[in-house]
Amino acid sequence: QVQLVESGGGLVQAGGSLRLSCAASVRTFSNYGMGWFRQAPGKERAFVAAISWSGVNTYYADSLKGRFTISRDNAESTVYLQMSSLKPEDTAIYYCARDRSRYSNYPARRIDAYDSWGQGTQVTVSS
Repeated sequence: QVQLVESGGGLVQAGGSLRLSCAASVRTFSNYGMGWFRQAPGKERAFVAAISWSGVNTYYADSLKGRFTISRDNAESTVYLQMSSLKPEDTAIYYCARDRSRYSNYPARRIDAYDSWGQGTQVTVSS
């Protein structure tokens, strides 16, 4: 069972930046695609970004393209989410997750494509 631990959340003013990290506990991290999701108060968990196992392919929610960047360091078993030009509507708990499928070159956006989740990290953007 993989453990995923997010970090890097916090309080930031609108227009600011944050980088979230998600560290995995297993050496097979590099075999799987990874994704970021977020859940705002009173809303369902929503897709943010995903990256293939190799890091070559990435996929973003349409509304976040250009502001958020997902990347990974397989040597460190860590996936990152760089967030810039943050807006109050980006306030949410951010979760990282591992794809069910090994070696998929097509990052998944469906929640049910992921089988392991971190505990989440809170991001609050003040206006």
